[in-house]
Amino acid sequence: MTESPDEDYRRAAVDLLAAIAYGELSAFERLVEDAKMAPGIDDKIAIGAMATAEFAHLQKLVARLEQLGADPAEAMQVFRPSFDSFHAHTAPSDYYEGLIKAYVGDGLAADFYREIAAYLDAETREVIIASLEDSGQTAFIVERVRAGIAEDHRLGGRLALWGRRLMGEALTQAQRVAGDRDSLTALLAGGVDRPGLDLAALGRMFARLTELHADRMARLGLEA
Repeated sequence: MTESPDEDYRRAAVDLLAAIAYGELSAFERLVEDAKMAPGIDDKIAIGAMATAEFAHLQKLVARLEQLGADPAEAMQVFRPSFDSFHAHTAPSDYYEGLIKAYVGDGLAADFYREIAAYLDAETREVIIASLEDSGQTAFIVERVRAGIAEDHRLGGRLALWGRRLMGEALTQAQRVAGDRDSLTALLAGGVDRPGLDLAALGRMFARLTELHADRMARLGLEA
């Protein structure tokens, strides 16, 4: 029996919320680990605050999943292998690489999810947009990275390479998340009663993601 358009949409909304929720959970866990590499107590406190904000975002996403009749843990489990693989391939080797990943990698993922959220209902879209808001980490990370580069100019070259690697890995991850779930592919493709992305629009979306990445790198004082 073919599912109704409403059920198709609900499944897509659940999948997107679950992907973002597991991303927030992963970010929370990663930031807790990153705090251990922080050089001073001030930095540990700042990283801890960022982790707390990620967890608060996660709770709102979980609540919306429950409102849509989904089991949050079950819905998130689907995305665990791909996210865990991404983080295994992009494990930072030091504190600065962790900061870049939190700012550049998570920022790119947030940009991608904002793009997809445009195709959802207003209530779900608002929950997603709120979960992707800057948790105050931008100014802190930019300050720390710029200060580190000022002390050691060789750090800039290494972090620029790391940022480019994260860009490639994050784009691949975003495409994998969208492509692995038929519901998200259908959401992006649209339908008779819903607009979608054609190839030209998809190309423009990834161009916007690339530009936003370059802007972030520039704020850090790094070449994209």
